[in-house]
Amino acid sequence: CPKCVELKLPREGAAFCSQDCFKESWGSHKSVHLKAKLSSPAPENAGEQNSGLSNDPWLYCLRKGQSRTSKLPNFDWTGSLRPYPISKKRLVPAHIEQPDWAIDGTPKIEPSSDFQHVVEIKTPDQIEKMRETCRIGREVLDAAARVVRPGITTDEIDAVVHDATIAAGGYPSPLNYHFFPKSCCTSVNEVICHGIPDARKLEDGDIVNIDVTVCYKGVHGDLNETFFVGNVDEASKRLVQCTYECLEKAIAIVKPGVRFREIGEIINRHASMSGLSVVRSYCGHGIGELFHCAPNIPHYARNKAVGVMKAGQTFTIEPMINAGVWRDRMWPDGWTAVTADGKRSAQFEHTLLVTDTGVEVLTARLPSSPNVFPWLKS
Repeated sequence: CPKCVELKLPREGAAFCSQDCFKESWGSHKSVHLKAKLSSPAPENAGEQNSGLSNDPWLYCLRKGQSRTSKLPNFDWTGSLRPYPISKKRLVPAHIEQPDWAIDGTPKIEPSSDFQHVVEIKTPDQIEKMRETCRIGREVLDAAARVVRPGITTDEIDAVVHDATIAAGGYPSPLNYHFFPKSCCTSVNEVICHGIPDARKLEDGDIVNIDVTVCYKGVHGDLNETFFVGNVDEASKRLVQCTYECLEKAIAIVKPGVRFREIGEIINRHASMSGLSVVRSYCGHGIGELFHCAPNIPHYARNKAVGVMKAGQTFTIEPMINAGVWRDRMWPDGWTAVTADGKRSAQFEHTLLVTDTGVEVLTARLPSSPNVFPWLKS
């Protein structure tokens, strides 16, 4: 078990006869890691938020993940949230197939691919692999959703995502992608997207988006959801539910012959009716053997997206909806995008396949998915 190796636990009980054996044992085996953390001696700085999580120094992230600092960076923060130190990079065992950025942080195939300009029509084999990968992604996000509560750190959520992805035989696509330092994105309150998991404990009343992408059998599956932490105010509940509805309404129009630009019109109309705004700096994207590629899917109205949908295309729709203005700011870490006015933001995302007659939601919720959204309860 790679986590047992990282925690330096005894080999007895941490060795498995095969990958399938490891997967089957994961449900019960993962409790070993929690017991090890709880029984480990507390470090000297036990009063700090990052206590008990690692004996290695925790540092603030800078330069899109390429450097660290021990001091909180200077910045004109737009809201009450602040970055916290992050832990060291998590390990991926050698038997896991890794994308070309895993070691040095730089994608090689993706930037120069023809599919940055031409929307790929997936083969039946690619589609089947994407179904499998997206289901793993859904199961990983569901595992993360189950641990969301006041008092847990976003780094601990990242550990759940990382371990669940590895246990399924996948690679967490964000890890070291353009030097992103973690295995998922955790975007809290005014963070729009690309929040870096860190030592901050989630607080009662927060909202947190968890964005998961899994790479398995050479293809990627991407999804995210925004969760309530404890007792959330009514305005935040309305923001999150409206964002969910924006995605659902956009998915409902997906079918061959529909223009990509129509997605933004649908989303913008629904958000505006609730007095909310749509982020313009970040869009949905094509996905498959490449993490990001054509088509570009803007979520705002009067956008300039080119092309029409065709059967066999796969892409994400992932609206980011703000309680205040749509404009964003970037934190000193080079990743974390926050609202310009410090008000809250929510996001939901699915990976979709255009079929001959409509759409298949590859990352759809499962019967086993946790029942965390009040508006979905029967």
